[in-house]
Amino acid sequence: MVAVSFYFQIHQPDRLRRYGVFDTGSDYFDRNANRDHMRKIAAKCYLPTNKVLLELCRRFGDSFRFCVGISGTALEQFELYAPEVLESFRQLAATGCVEFLCETYYHSLAFLYSPDEFHQQIRLHRHAVKRLFGQNPKTFRNTNLIYSNEVGRLLGTLKLDTVITEGWEAVLGSRNPGLVYQVHRESIRLMLRHYHLSDDIAMRFSCRSWCQWPLMADTYARWLNGINGQGSLVLLGMDYETFGERHPAESGIFEFLAALPEQVLALGDEFRTPAECTATLPAVADLNVPRNICWTESQRDLSPWLGNAMQANALQELYRLEEVVKLRDDARLLADWRRLTTSDHFFYMNVRRFNEAYVPSFSSYESPYDAYMNYMSVLDNLAARAR
Repeated sequence: MVAVSFYFQIHQPDRLRRYGVFDTGSDYFDRNANRDHMRKIAAKCYLPTNKVLLELCRRFGDSFRFCVGISGTALEQFELYAPEVLESFRQLAATGCVEFLCETYYHSLAFLYSPDEFHQQIRLHRHAVKRLFGQNPKTFRNTNLIYSNEVGRLLGTLKLDTVITEGWEAVLGSRNPGLVYQVHRESIRLMLRHYHLSDDIAMRFSCRSWCQWPLMADTYARWLNGINGQGSLVLLGMDYETFGERHPAESGIFEFLAALPEQVLALGDEFRTPAECTATLPAVADLNVPRNICWTESQRDLSPWLGNAMQANALQELYRLEEVVKLRDDARLLADWRRLTTSDHFFYMNVRRFNEAYVPSFSSYESPYDAYMNYMSVLDNLAARAR
């Protein structure tokens, strides 16, 4: 029997408005763009996906379980622009079938620059999950599943049970991603995303050139069942936008999702949340991850956010302001600074990724250099406010 653990991720950044070098206003964020994008994704993805998942929870009860990670900035935008989405997640929480994960509230890279800010953002996110969904999360996922021994060490004091990251062969070697591991020299358990099986849904589902197209629920359930004898679990992680946005409704993605639980259960496998997996399955070994890995790009490194001098400079200048911003004891100033820690701002400055076909759908900038100049103009104004 295999424990199938679905992990769905939602994040929306606070997009910056076009901010010139002579602009002096402190309203940095493009509320209209944030609202319009949220409303569009809510209609195409969040609401129809939650409708399917709620029907599955009601149909199968405790036999169907999964987990969701929602960044703090996405939660704020639900409250502002799509309260019906937030209500649909509350309905899912009320079923008792959903585990809500904790992460850095602002989907940041704070672990690299400020352990104190990293811890504070995790506490902020835990508080938001408790307030909105009544859960005290014990499972952590870092931004884009970024993880290393150092991340595990920083988490050691936060009373977490589990952290999830990428099951990448360069780290695993001959080890199996379908087992529970121990964070290096810490008591926290580690679960690894099975990226091959995850990406069969997340990336390849509607690709007509894929040799397995069209993927049917019974076929995929058999692939999951094939883990039997090789591992105890399979962690399947993907963005929520997989459903309805990356793969539109006409691809059959919602019908696939609706049909999958019955097929999995019919083969004798079961659904568990990450917390349930690590509570019931023993850790087989300590997993040493000496350098940062993530689920983004084939290199699985930090180059999407730190691959060029613009990105490095923007991040250094941002965290250089942390102390003076916090000394000001100004709630709005601190909130603005923290919104600027969101990793997306630095992703937009990625020269290599910018020319790829799907990236412009995430960035409104004409070039990564435009993204850098706009960000630094905002940061200069915030620095003047702080000083």
